[in-house]
Amino acid sequence: MKERLLYHFFSDDDFLRISKKITDAEKTTSGEIRVGICEKKKFRDRKKNIRKLAEEEFYRLNMHNTRDKTGILLFLLLSERQFYILADEGINSKVSQNTWDGVRDEILSKFIEGQYTKGITAGVEKVGKILTEHFPIKTDDTNELSNKIVIG
Repeated sequence: MKERLLYHFFSDDDFLRISKKITDAEKTTSGEIRVGICEKKKFRDRKKNIRKLAEEEFYRLNMHNTRDKTGILLFLLLSERQFYILADEGINSKVSQNTWDGVRDEILSKFIEGQYTKGITAGVEKVGKILTEHFPIKTDDTNELSNKIVIG
């Protein structure tokens, strides 16, 4: 049986580390962070770019339905070694694209070194800090979205 591409980059323990990092990051923000990993494009999606795939995953995961529109997705397409950070409109109204480009560059520097888990966890931590500045935790905050990694 052929080993999944996913396990060339991550172990099951890595997924637990990333999920814990999401949980920790969300302790200080009302934002909702998700990590989605796709091994490869489906045949029907072969002409779609990484942003379009991230948008579809964002809506599939109902990330657009958070109370304050504060969902953010870190989406990876492993077969093409691409990733995209997609934030909802509540976040985009307060945080510039340049900020996300900076986070992207930090993640990318770890990926280039082959440190995929460190890249994702550092990215999640940075996203959490940015969200905390603009969307601090509220007294009535609930965790609206799962912190588990989504593998598609």
